[in-house]
Amino acid sequence: MNFEFAPLFELSCAERIQLAEDLWDSIAKEADQIPVPDWQIEEVERIRIKAEQDPGSLESWDSVRDWIIKNHG
Repeated sequence: MNFEFAPLFELSCAERIQLAEDLWDSIAKEADQIPVPDWQIEEVERIRIKAEQDPGSLESWDSVRDWIIKNHG
């Protein structure tokens, strides 16, 4: 544990959750500064092209969500 942050672990659970939310919100405000790896850009482009060429080849969000719930819920 980083002793500089040790006092944070003394906060209540609710306070730590709020802190985590605040940290994520601060990161989201700077999301444009987070580098996106080339492989992720290429994968999104590959999926976009596939969707345009054959929209039926992709799963709907409902079917993906149902599969996740069934297999991991």
